[in-house]
Amino acid sequence: MKDASLIEGLVAHIAEQEPVRPVGRISRADGAALHISGLTDKASIGDTLQVYRKRGAPLRGEVVQILEDSLVMLAEAPPEGVSLNDPVTLLSTALIAPSYQWLGRIIDPSGLPLDGKPLLRGPTARALLAPPPKAAQRRPFGQRLSTGLNVTNTILPLVEGQRVGLFAGSGVGKSTLLGQFARHMTADIVVIAMIGERGRELRHFIEEVLGPDGLARAVVVAATSDQSPLLRRRCAWTAMAVAEHYRDLGHSVLFLADSITRFAEAHREVAVAAGEAPVLRGFPPSTTHLITSLCERAGPGADNQGDITAIFSVLVAGSDMDEPVADILRGVLDGHIVLDRSIAERGRFPAIDVLRSVSRSLPAAATERENKLLSLTRKMLGLYDANSMMITAGLYSNGTDPEIDKAIKLYPEIESFLAKTEPDDPQRSFSQLELVLRRAGIS
Repeated sequence: MKDASLIEGLVAHIAEQEPVRPVGRISRADGAALHISGLTDKASIGDTLQVYRKRGAPLRGEVVQILEDSLVMLAEAPPEGVSLNDPVTLLSTALIAPSYQWLGRIIDPSGLPLDGKPLLRGPTARALLAPPPKAAQRRPFGQRLSTGLNVTNTILPLVEGQRVGLFAGSGVGKSTLLGQFARHMTADIVVIAMIGERGRELRHFIEEVLGPDGLARAVVVAATSDQSPLLRRRCAWTAMAVAEHYRDLGHSVLFLADSITRFAEAHREVAVAAGEAPVLRGFPPSTTHLITSLCERAGPGADNQGDITAIFSVLVAGSDMDEPVADILRGVLDGHIVLDRSIAERGRFPAIDVLRSVSRSLPAAATERENKLLSLTRKMLGLYDANSMMITAGLYSNGTDPEIDKAIKLYPEIESFLAKTEPDDPQRSFSQLELVLRRAGIS
């Protein structure tokens, strides 16, 4: 069966080859934007072009603008060596053809292997940009998932088909948390988009954070920070297309994107080169549709499909949750998890700020008893937080307020609980939470 699939993929690859391609010429070079004449009646926005320069390897790029007498192509690499009248060919529209052979592999946004081993395509190609399942045909959320962490098993539960934002600054454990989800969260297949990541960090994430067991059920799509904004933007689209492939086969897919901020920044570079004005605090107006359309492709599938449970990370400088990318995501997702630097600095990981985080799968994702436990926990944490300055300064006297006394007694216990892992069963996490509340005298 495996050999038959490989042969089908090879046959499909041969069938898609085009012996004759339209040819244009370089008419103007303006930085990374190249103007090409002779192809205006044949190319479309988003098509791939290839320049055969006199010095250097062929240079690929994407059509970002169509003028009356020329195309504007944004190159995928610096255009050194490009000269006027260099020939340019129109390639086929960007497609990928995933298969089960892609599991355990690291690929680039064009579907080519990055791990030094051969990779054959599957029998069916699919576009990088695709519409989401029809809204009226999508299933509701599925069952609660085991995440491997007490905090996301209980206070911030995740369910099949949920889409969640992970908001964090640099160096507070975002990649480690994503790796924890990739290794332990309930899913058939994991698809990871590493967008604009540092080259050194890619290998560290694969070998140390994800590990062999996590990689075995995963497909990693990576575009490093030194690559063209076209490739960094395409990285998210390629990863989502891979996730959709497995979803359409009926699988439960976990999609992890790190990060949507770099995805939006790459789009900004492309959009400005195409003539858009950066009016949304430096981002072009199309950024909102870019992000929301990517998010809508995740979620529950139709009745005959699987689902894509998605976690989109966002880099928030100085915990600014109102910056454009964070603000756009909060409005379209089914919950958000906020990592706080002050929590990380005191040594509690994952550094999730429970009071600023929310899961919109509640209350449906928990029983009546579990929801009562969660309500009591949030109440006590909120009470401690509201009085934390007075407590830490030593201005509060024990016995002044019985509820504050309970919150003070609970606080170290709940901090320990939130840092624990529970790989197998969310129900055990709830049992532990109930025990913590009882020890603090909270029924």
